Amino acid sequence: MSNDVMRSGSCLCGGVQFRVAGEPLRVGLCHCKDCRKTSGSAYQAFAIWPREAFECEGITSTYGGRSFCPTCGSRLPSVREDEAEVMIGSLDVVPTEGLEPSYELWIGRREQWLHPLPEARQFEHDRTVAESAADDGEPEAGREPYRKSA
Repeated sequence: MSNDVMRSGSCLCGGVQFRVAGEPLRVGLCHCKDCRKTSGSAYQAFAIWPREAFECEGITSTYGGRSFCPTCGSRLPSVREDEAEVMIGSLDVVPTEGLEPSYELWIGRREQWLHPLPEARQFEHDRTVAESAADDGEPEAGREPYRKSA
């Protein structure tokens, strides 16, 4: 892990702790049904780091591709082969300077009382290769979108 900017986070009970190094590939908000259900909120704020920038200690459980603490139930980073998705609310230091969302997903499910983020790209569903061409954190060609929801 690099010695760049280090951010740490944990679950509510502290049984699972994690760290990410450097800046994320991308930061976004998601209004999909799955994110609403797993967060208990109207949307989920997250940041994506390269897998090699992520370290975790503790026992986690997974359901539907999403990780959580089996003791307290807190949502934890979801780790794929090449990326780690970290819920911004699980980071220890707030405010989370430098983690401003640059896009929103599933905007058709956004509550009417929430307004689009200024200057953030707006996606009807998940990001796709074609829609993400202008982003630095572009999905790989031929790979399924990270988030699958409705």
